[in-house]
Amino acid sequence: MEHVGVFLCSGCGIGDALDLEAVASAAEDSGGALCHTHPCLCAEEGIALVRESLSSGEADGLVIAACSQRVKCKAFSFDSATPVQRVGLREQVTWSHPPNDEDTQMLAEDLVRMGVARVLKSKPPVRQEEEIADTVLVVGGGLTGLEAAAAAAGLGKPVVLLEKEAELGGHLAGIGELAPAGPPYDQLHENPVSNLIEQVRSNSRIRVLTSAVLRGISGQPGQFKVEVAAGGGDETFMAGAIVQATGARPYDAHRLAHLGYGEQADVITSAELDAMLEAGSLTRPSNGETPQRVAFVQCAGSRDAEHLLYCSGECCATTLRQAARLRRDYPDVEPCVVYRDIRMPGQQERFYLAVQEEGGTLLMRGEVDGVGGNGNGRLAVHLRESLLGDDARLEADLVVLAVGMVPNSADGEAIRALHDAQQRVEHGESETQREEARKVAERLAAHEGTEILHLGYRQGPDLPVLQYGFPDSHYICFPYETRRTGIYSAGALRAPMDPAQAVEDAWGAALKAVQCIEAARRGEAVHPRSGDLGAPDFFLQRCTQCKRCTEECPFGTLNEDEKGTPQLNVLRCRRCGICMGACPERIISFPDYSVDAVASMIKAIEVPEEEDEKPRIVALMCENDALPALDAAARLGRTWSPWIRIVPVRCLGSVNIVWIADSLSRGVDGVILVGCKYGDDAQCHYIRGSELASKRLENVQETLDRLALEPERIKLVELAHNEFDRVPTILDEFAAEIEEMDPNPYKGF
Repeated sequence: MEHVGVFLCSGCGIGDALDLEAVASAAEDSGGALCHTHPCLCAEEGIALVRESLSSGEADGLVIAACSQRVKCKAFSFDSATPVQRVGLREQVTWSHPPNDEDTQMLAEDLVRMGVARVLKSKPPVRQEEEIADTVLVVGGGLTGLEAAAAAAGLGKPVVLLEKEAELGGHLAGIGELAPAGPPYDQLHENPVSNLIEQVRSNSRIRVLTSAVLRGISGQPGQFKVEVAAGGGDETFMAGAIVQATGARPYDAHRLAHLGYGEQADVITSAELDAMLEAGSLTRPSNGETPQRVAFVQCAGSRDAEHLLYCSGECCATTLRQAARLRRDYPDVEPCVVYRDIRMPGQQERFYLAVQEEGGTLLMRGEVDGVGGNGNGRLAVHLRESLLGDDARLEADLVVLAVGMVPNSADGEAIRALHDAQQRVEHGESETQREEARKVAERLAAHEGTEILHLGYRQGPDLPVLQYGFPDSHYICFPYETRRTGIYSAGALRAPMDPAQAVEDAWGAALKAVQCIEAARRGEAVHPRSGDLGAPDFFLQRCTQCKRCTEECPFGTLNEDEKGTPQLNVLRCRRCGICMGACPERIISFPDYSVDAVASMIKAIEVPEEEDEKPRIVALMCENDALPALDAAARLGRTWSPWIRIVPVRCLGSVNIVWIADSLSRGVDGVILVGCKYGDDAQCHYIRGSELASKRLENVQETLDRLALEPERIKLVELAHNEFDRVPTILDEFAAEIEEMDPNPYKGF
């Protein structure tokens, strides 16, 4: 931009703590075309002042030096052609540092200079004009898929519902009653699937394809090209977004030999008991007689280090539903439930209480060590740590294993192999072993050989999964999203859940799919940078085909040609900048976020001479967790070192190593990177950004050696949003460590 307008707010105590005339002078000296001060910039008069400068042509870019970029977003939102840089004078300066202090003043002036430098290196985004398909493709015709299709159609979108079986309904289709999903939550409810199938088939907006298999999906959100084999022929159509609702299947009970399955004829699974109940024939497979006692073994394969590490979510509800059916339809049969914990969340607790109050069902806490014959034609369930004693035996005529559920995304062998590979990546004895395991994990995560969607993506033909086999999703901030933009997982495929939860999940995923289509139509990014129009630009003339960008993008945004040159699918891009941080040639940039723009911010910092004894530290802080935590600390009146200069970054994964080299070579004394925690239990908003930053920093040692600087001048810290109390301490401790070192010898160069 050529004409940067700088607007200073003197409200919220800013004007009382700073010499704003000096700040304005610093802004103008650094390239600001004009500078205005207003007592309440977010008020109607203040906004009018800003808009007038834009409409008159005085300014084509803005620096708003007032409160944090995290607040007053709507007030300081202008047309998309105007780059805006927010400078948090309130949170980062006056709320967190002594008023009318020399160091506080220097901090404010530096931050405004940095803001001007950033806008001078920004340019308006180019709005993408694309032809967008409105159709929502729903893969899977069980309860979740049916609900998702109905929801998307209800929102006015055409829907194609694809089911691989000949009939809709999934594994619930043959079950007459389910655990209650509505008040008063104490009686079995009629299964809604039959009515739902009828509604879906009669909806003019929904096209149903059964006995259908995906041959391939290519393209990007709004422009997915879908190839399907159905009804004896192949067809191709365009879809705007995809909901994958392929559900889950029972864990292979043959792996539970210690519980008697496959060895004792009268040991069956929950699904096999359902088939008996629906057929009206409750019998022992061994002799055809009606059992007197039916023992249910909970967590059969779930929450087990040898099988499924997770709770499968619906087993307890299924067992209580079956026990209630037995008491009603077979009053002479005694159900006995052996459990570690009964997990019936929310209103489902009322159904659990109703089963207890009805009587006739024995509910007993304990661990089942094994199931075998009793020598008298009955089965013996061996217990430990139970209410019957530490070493007890329960006789039964029929044993029902409440087996866990495995998502229909990869088979059990692949899940276990993936988990083992990930463990070797983390704990391998050598880097060679870890690298080999990493390659295995990446192949398995891409579902090689177990494809469902058959994606035409460089990073693999299916959705990457967590170690348990569920498609990756940011479970805290962005449920339903996967690592493939525009493709949303729902139901038991996404996470263990019961039918009632699956219905809600279907609606959530359908809403996300519709939002994605509309965002694609506007050329905008989706979560977490919703509304961002700034697509990346690749200066391919300098590309060396190193493939780092195509390999490291968490969302499969980039394909590549036969030479390895990246091919951008702009509507897949989430604007995280990880590709920008990966590129050694620095050929990737965004209109308002580039290697050059951030480097210019760092160069705008005034570094005092060595004799001034005022160190300078650059803090590259993730805008998703670290920056909000810093704001929260400021609101609570916490303070931190005045030597710190905050540079907001979209993700630590977007940090290009050149920023660190530039900082140190200019005389900055230290660089601290503060970003999201990473890993399956505390994900980075961009999946792997913080992890990638950590790996890249291993290569910084070479730069430090070349500059003859201590490695302690660089530090990376993981931080969650709710750890705001740690931020000031982290910054102060690092500042203290830097002060103990000799000044950077490059000061003054």
